[in-house]
Amino acid sequence: MKSVEELLDILILEKVSEHSFSGKSKTIGSPHVFGGQVLAQAINAAYRTITNQRKLHSLHSYFLEAGNLSLPISYEVNIMRDGGSFSTRRVTAIQEGVVIFILAASFHIIEDGYEHQISMKSEIKQPEELASWADMLTQYGEFLPARLKDFLEIERPIEFKPTAIINPLDKKNLPPVADMWFRLKGDASTLDMPTKQQVLTYISDYNILATTLYPNASVAHHGNVRMASLDHSMWFFRDFDFSDWMLFTTESPSAYGARGFARGHIYTRNGDLIASVAQEGLMRPKKG
Repeated sequence: MKSVEELLDILILEKVSEHSFSGKSKTIGSPHVFGGQVLAQAINAAYRTITNQRKLHSLHSYFLEAGNLSLPISYEVNIMRDGGSFSTRRVTAIQEGVVIFILAASFHIIEDGYEHQISMKSEIKQPEELASWADMLTQYGEFLPARLKDFLEIERPIEFKPTAIINPLDKKNLPPVADMWFRLKGDASTLDMPTKQQVLTYISDYNILATTLYPNASVAHHGNVRMASLDHSMWFFRDFDFSDWMLFTTESPSAYGARGFARGHIYTRNGDLIASVAQEGLMRPKKG
């Protein structure tokens, strides 16, 4: 995928029946279906059953089985509640009769109320000062571990620029924090709010778990640790657009018992807090 148009071709599902939908998959460099894709497709399915103009404000989900890239994914939507202000949907993702993912999503009418938000970091490098993943591949490709090089070579509809480049060959422990600028490739000016939320959810599954490895980076890395998303939650606060770079700031408060927990906030460049994310993942050291 090279642009937002190609991404939407994956995220917008085929309707099978009133509450059933079917989706296809595209690799991002791993042998299994990308979790962000399943998340975004499940939101697409849930939104297709919302007829009262309510907007997604939160989701909670669990990844139960690794998805097979070569098989279609069926999404079954259950209408749990349509109340006076909120609507709740449950979505089940299935491949060959096996449930691989479940999602609970809540939708809310647009209301006025009190406002506040935590501020974005004030001293942070701007994207124009930073190298993108593509730049890193060009500059350091011959020195990168094969697995990382293969990952960076995959074409994506999103451009990423980390505020700090982590040298995978420099075996030292790091603080459990990371900041990543991102923007879409292609024209996103006509996207409505539901579609923007689906795209943002897709992006939110990138990079977040990496921070769980940083405090043990002297001994732990993607080559000797089995990592997989276990759950994913997200809260949407404000409308936004993809016309400029956005910042995903992440941190990992804890890792214990072969699980790592990470959370993050997504801001527009001018500092508006758009969404918050939380995820726990498996981080099991490989034996031998």
